[in-house]
Amino acid sequence: MAQVHKRLTTEQVKVLLKGYCQGLLDRSAIEEVLGIGRSRLFALLKEYRYNPDRFSITYQRRSRPRLPSRVEAEIEKELMLDKNLIDDTTLPITDYNYAAIRDRLAKRGVTVSSPTI
Repeated sequence: MAQVHKRLTTEQVKVLLKGYCQGLLDRSAIEEVLGIGRSRLFALLKEYRYNPDRFSITYQRRSRPRLPSRVEAEIEKELMLDKNLIDDTTLPITDYNYAAIRDRLAKRGVTVSSPTI
C-alpha cells in the first residue's frame, strides 16, 4: 500500500486523529482507514498531540536528490583513473575498485558510498 502522505491529505488524517483523541473512533478503525500498523499510528498520534495546529504528514526529504556537480566531477575523475588502469593490458586489473575510489575521495573531503560511485 502507498504511503499515507500519498493517499490522504493532512486534514483528513487530522480529522481521524482528533476523533480518536475525543474517543469517537477506535484504534483499529483508524489503522484500517490509514493502512498503517499500531506503532505508526501511535507515532502519528504523538506528533499530532504535541502540536495539532502544525501537524503535517507531508514527506520531508533529508538529503538532496542529486549530488553536487563538484562531487560528480571528482567521482568521474577517479573513475577515469581506474579506467586507465583497467585498459592497461600489462596490469592484471579487470574491474573498478569502488572501495578504493571511495577512500581516495574521502581523503579529499568527498563523502559518498560505494554504490553511489
